[in-house]
Amino acid sequence: MTVKAFIVSPFAENCYVCHDAGEAVVIDPGTATDAERSLVLDYVTRNGLTVRHLLLTHAHIDHILGCAFFAREFGMKWKLHEADLPLLESAELQARMFGVKLERPPTPDASLVEGETIRFGNATWQIFHTPGHSPGSVSFYDEANGFVIGGDVLFQGSIGRTDLWGGSMPTLLNSIQRKLMPLPDDTIVYSGHGPQTTVGAERRTNPFLADTGAVR
Repeated sequence: MTVKAFIVSPFAENCYVCHDAGEAVVIDPGTATDAERSLVLDYVTRNGLTVRHLLLTHAHIDHILGCAFFAREFGMKWKLHEADLPLLESAELQARMFGVKLERPPTPDASLVEGETIRFGNATWQIFHTPGHSPGSVSFYDEANGFVIGGDVLFQGSIGRTDLWGGSMPTLLNSIQRKLMPLPDDTIVYSGHGPQTTVGAERRTNPFLADTGAVR
């Protein structure tokens, strides 16, 4: 399994291309420019990858700027948790609020549901519903390869903001404690912004988790 991150847009968002046995998924295309989109597309082409799924961890503006482009390029729609559909539907309003250009994302063709799986190549990912940063935030857990892609739920030394629409600090902390902290200490956490970390490192040192019982 290869996890390739592209740091894109003025928001310094991590767009991921993950691939195994020639098949790939694209996650959170925050690409704001043609050059950024070309970098991702060229990587897919250069490696001879067949994209099987287009996935969103959530629908904040910094994660969806390239949705329309990649849906058109790969001839498929995005998958998103249904609780974030209102965010996706307000994409143009979000863009105006943050002063960025956006081609309206297409409506998803499937909802990401906790307990279901994403399959590509030899990989099977579990879907965790991890709300709090947004109502429909999800995380993708690859048990066999020891990592989780969590969007803006958990960061190195921090957690996602909860002051945007539908955000809730208690809900977010509950998601982290119940869904991510039980994972093995060496589980790599690939976040929506910033460097990767591990579950163990955040359990031990993340100041936001000290009052939740997660740090020990």
